[in-house]
Amino acid sequence: MSTSTTAPASPTVPPAAPIRLALLDDHELLLDSLASWIEKHAPEFDLVVRASTWLELVHSDAFPTDLVIMDLQLRESVSIGARVRTCRAAGAKVIVLSAVDTQEDRDAARAAGAVAYLTKTQPMVEVLDAALAAMGRGSASETGSTEAAGEQTAEAWRPRPSIPESAKPHLSDGERQALTLYADGRTTSEVAREMNVQYETAKTYLRRVREKYGKVGRPTSSRSDLIRRAAEDGYLT
Repeated sequence: MSTSTTAPASPTVPPAAPIRLALLDDHELLLDSLASWIEKHAPEFDLVVRASTWLELVHSDAFPTDLVIMDLQLRESVSIGARVRTCRAAGAKVIVLSAVDTQEDRDAARAAGAVAYLTKTQPMVEVLDAALAAMGRGSASETGSTEAAGEQTAEAWRPRPSIPESAKPHLSDGERQALTLYADGRTTSEVAREMNVQYETAKTYLRRVREKYGKVGRPTSSRSDLIRRAAEDGYLT
């Protein structure tokens, strides 16, 4: 008497969650065009932030996102290096999209941690190919992904009002320097080395920063919170 066996069914792999994306460009027409194209043709992405200024990006409740595509040149004085490092410190990958293409700009963006430097003359499908590759999803022509992603939700973007002076805590020179370095992506140990102080001293500076912001009702429980506070109060340049 023969018996037959049935191979167990392969477990179903849940689809990867959409990549939470932010766009930063101070040309409103281009920003709208990019956003419209992505929403219509790139279901792999969930466009949760559309910002025309740097502060609008870091003030968003949806920041940090998984990926930020940002313009190289903004009217604001914050350098591309500082912007990229801030996003990387908060946990977001960055692609720089520029109307100009110089080796100096490429080097500055990549040195700060950008995963790609692309020009605005490239087709959008190439930009999205690079974005998917940066997130480990392969090319835009591929369907599906073996990479599982946790469920993530975010409120829609909305701009915040300017921070009144009364809500800005008075920081000592040491506290301000420690905050700037930490928000720029350094660890506490690296902050100590940059400041030429002991580790415990740097740790104390950062603890005092958190306490002072807490007293004025501005949370700093995470690195991304500290980045927001530093950006709001003009410490990131």
